[in-house]
Amino acid sequence: MKNVTGILVVLILSFISCKKEVKTETEAAKNLDSIKTEEPVAEAETPVDSATEVKAWQDYATPSETHKIMAEEAGTWNCEMTFWYEPNGKPEKATSTANVKMVLGGRYQESDYKGTIMGAPFEGKGTLAYNNVTKEYTNTFIDNMGTGMMVAMGKYDEGSKTIELKGEVVNPVTGKKAPYRELYHIVDATTRKMEMFDTKNGAEYKSMEIVMKKK
Repeated sequence: MKNVTGILVVLILSFISCKKEVKTETEAAKNLDSIKTEEPVAEAETPVDSATEVKAWQDYATPSETHKIMAEEAGTWNCEMTFWYEPNGKPEKATSTANVKMVLGGRYQESDYKGTIMGAPFEGKGTLAYNNVTKEYTNTFIDNMGTGMMVAMGKYDEGSKTIELKGEVVNPVTGKKAPYRELYHIVDATTRKMEMFDTKNGAEYKSMEIVMKKK
């Protein structure tokens, strides 16, 4: 009988201990729930009157002096193309023709390329935008030699008369992205030179050069 009583006492004490632990855990959970996470407070925007807001949008949407310079490139250009598939590799030559025009009311420049590369027909389409607010260029390019789009952004340097654009391109062999850089030189009224630099094994090398002559 004493043994039975002893066992009952142990069970009761264990039950009471468990209830205390459950209660403690529940209270702890409630305390955690009661703690509020501090959220960052967004900075309030400075109020702008309607006239200022309208003018800002008008300035953003109106073609600028830079767009007029872009429009001067409208026409047909003969392109002498040189490719390097490896650093210090043997150059591969090709030719193409680019038809350049302004679209959407003179706000964007559009270029259509046609030619032959490595004996195969080549077609490509590029767009160039200049953002009046950021003072930055955005260049996109697609062609029939892939299914991706190249997108690069950059600014114009008055001293060298060059636009430097930077972006990323996907290597179809590795599936990884790699940076590329593009230099667009305004040589004279009828001559442009575009250079592209790819990255291989962590080092940049010149992968393409296009000398464009306006007809």
